[in-house]
Parts: sequence; C-alpha cells; structure tokens
Amino acid sequence: MSNNLNKAPYSMKNVLYFLFFPALALISSSAADSKPNVLLIIADDCTYRDLELYGGQAKTPHLLELASEGMTFDRCFQAAPMCSPTRHCLYTGLYPVKSGAYPNHTMAHDWVKSIAQYLQAADYVTHLSGKRHIGPAPVFPFTYSGKSNPDPDVFAEVLAASEAQDQPFLFIAASNEPHSPWNKGDPSDYPPSEITLPPVLVDTPDTREGFSKYLAEITYFDSQVGELVGLLDASPLSGNTIVMVLSEQGNSFPFAKWTCYDAGLQSACVVRWPGKVKEGTRSEAMIEYVDVVPTLLEAAGLERPAILDGRSFLPVLTGESMSHKTHVFGLQTTRGINQGSDHYGIRSVRGERYRYVLNFTPEVTFENAATDDATFLSWKERAGTGDENAKRLVHDYQHRPAEELYDTVADPWNRTNLIADPELAVVRDDLRTALDDWMRQQGDEGQATEMKALERMPRHDDVESEGKKKGGKKKGKAKE
Repeated sequence: MSNNLNKAPYSMKNVLYFLFFPALALISSSAADSKPNVLLIIADDCTYRDLELYGGQAKTPHLLELASEGMTFDRCFQAAPMCSPTRHCLYTGLYPVKSGAYPNHTMAHDWVKSIAQYLQAADYVTHLSGKRHIGPAPVFPFTYSGKSNPDPDVFAEVLAASEAQDQPFLFIAASNEPHSPWNKGDPSDYPPSEITLPPVLVDTPDTREGFSKYLAEITYFDSQVGELVGLLDASPLSGNTIVMVLSEQGNSFPFAKWTCYDAGLQSACVVRWPGKVKEGTRSEAMIEYVDVVPTLLEAAGLERPAILDGRSFLPVLTGESMSHKTHVFGLQTTRGINQGSDHYGIRSVRGERYRYVLNFTPEVTFENAATDDATFLSWKERAGTGDENAKRLVHDYQHRPAEELYDTVADPWNRTNLIADPELAVVRDDLRTALDDWMRQQGDEGQATEMKALERMPRHDDVESEGKKKGGKKKGKAKE
C-alpha cells in the first residue's frame, strides 16, 4: 500500500491502468445493466460519532464527498463490539451464537456459508484485501491480498480484469485503522489541548494524547477511502458499483469497544449506488451488519437463503421504504479476549429509543485490554485524588448492575440507568421479552454459552495446554 496516502492517492502503476481504460471500454461489452459490483470498505475500532459525517472531530473529506453522492444511515448496528465476531457476522448474514463465531479470535461452524460462496455461485470474483480475522478458510474462500490494510494496486488489477472479462466483483477493503497502536496520520492536526473529549472519558494528559492520535488515524483511514473510491471512479465500472463504507465497532477507549452500549454497537454506514440510491440522503431506518449479505444478494438478483438471520434493506436504499427493523441485538463475550475477565457475558437489545442491557455475572469485575492500559490507569490515579467524575467512570466501567436501561435519545452515551423507573416498566418488559425471544431463536443459553466460548476459538487447545504447563488460568487470552 502507498506509504503517503494523503500526498499521493494513486501509484504510477494505477495511473497507467486507467490510461488504457477508455480503450478497454470500447472493445468490451458494457456492464451497466449487469449484476452490480461491490466495493465494501471497513474501518477497525472506529466510533461512528467521531467521524465528521456524524458530528465528530475527525476530518474525513473523502467520506463526506461519498455521503453527498449516496445515503448515510444514522442507525446502523453490529451484533458484537469486537473485531472477529463482527466480521463473521458481516460476511455470513448470521448472528454470532448461531454461526458459532461469538467470542473474539473465533471461527464459524463448518456448515456456515459466506458472501464469497453465495456470489461465486453467481460468477462473481470475490476478493478480500487487508485485515482478515475470520475462519475457517473453507467458509471464507475469498482471494486474499494485503496483510493488515487493503492493497490499492490489487484493487486496480481487479477493476481492469473485471472490465476486460465482463465479470462482476466483490472487493472487500478491510482496513486496520484506526485500531491501535495509533501511529498513522498527522496528530498535529488535532492538538491535545484543543480537542474535545467525549463525556465518558476522564480528562487526563494520557487520554488527550491518545485521543489526538486516534483522530489522526481516522483521517488516515479516510485517505484510504479516497484512494480506493478514486480508483473506482477513474474506471468505467463506477456507475454499476455499490460502494459501502462501515466504521466497525467503537474505539478501544472505555465505554465503546467491548461494551453493548451504543458507542460499542453502533456503526457508520454510507452507501453509494449511482442511479439507484438518491444522492445526499440520510436514513433513520434501523439496520444491522447481519443485513448486508441479504441486501447484496438481492441487489445481485439472487435468492435469500432461508438460513440467514439478516433481511435485505434494499427497499430503504432505493427509497421504497423509510424503515427496516424495530429491534437490533448485540452481545459481548469477555472469555478468551486479551486481559479479559474469565467470564463476563452481556446481551443487549435496542428498540426505537431505548436500549436494554443484561449482564449475566454482575458480581464479576469487568476487565479487558482497556482496563490494563496506561490511559485507564491514569483514570484510576485521578480517581484516587478525589475526582468524583473519575471515580464514577472507573467504577461504572468495571462494575455493572444485572440490568441496565437507557434512553438513547436523551442519553446517547448510555450513562443514566433507568431500569428502576416505574414509568418505563412496560418498555423494560417489552425489551426483556424481545431479548429472550432472540436468544432462544439463536440457541443462546446465556451463561452456559459463555462458558463454552473457548470451544469456538481455533487456538483453544494450544491455550489449554499452555495454561496447564504454567499452572495458570485457562483464560485463552490472545493479542487483539
């Protein structure tokens, strides 16, 4: 990948490709009326609210431009606030417990099929460039390239081959940004003393320095979006290509990633499809990552397999419908994650306005990589000085009640627990029922499912053996 994305959006190799595209267009049949191509771009550990498009501080000119050419979803959600289960869900159209991919560093059941298999059966080329974090290999038979970031040169090759052979493509560009360590982009654009911290973060020098670097890396991700979309727009295939950009789960600061609050489960989603999606529009329809596979299948004229959990939101994209779902669901499994609690299972459901969170073992201290990080340690130090806000945030992050209920409109950061409010008893009970029904449908047995999480991790046997050798806990910790 280019080392200076902000300064040089195209390599010379890419430029040469597109000097010859007009000639290719003359000698090959037009794909304008054929199955649409798909360019799916995914960030990593990016809180959607931090994007300029959603009122955040991170400058994202390319994403803003893309949004002006398509539809922005204000209520898009994933089912798990961790990288691996999120990607399994996105590529399979199945919720995590059903697919088997619910802890982190996980794997789907052998019977599961992915978007690669579905589209390959319809003569698509399916390519995944960049971060993977999925398995087993037979379930995800993509052509792979890149290591942690998408390779634009490979995308240029896919564009050229697709045009020459008149064959549709799915190209997933899976970025590693802005996943820590935050070492890309220009932090000088975000002076620590001048940025505004979210209300769920304790204001310490360490927090400010980290948040500055994180914002810079979001802008770096935006440059990746600009490079890839620029290559597409220089080709004749642009008019028949669906471009979708997602921000994945929230960042790795507390109260986002690894949690079932809105900041952990809500995602940016921008979709451009010339002639199909109206330019410059925003949608309040509630959609989920699990809906992406059926949406792309319908766009390609393919049948939705009955096994899928997701439903196509193509009618929302084309303006035929203003709504999609009434409830969206989420889960978190700490068992097996880096520095995670031995077990701390969370399940959640959100309706139009309220989010209900169920914590299986509230007596357990909630731990993950964030609680072992220097930033959180600086919070604890601040709390020790008598800072009441720091004390409250440190306590609330690690010690949760059995049930939580939040007004996501009045309290978007989910900090005022309304579970005991008698005026919301009906709302609480309705959400409880919806969550129970979903868990039952998914085969989710709650705490029993949590304790089986290591069985769904490819490295489970190695972790068990290592734990026995050292006489330590068999927590299955893995670098995230």
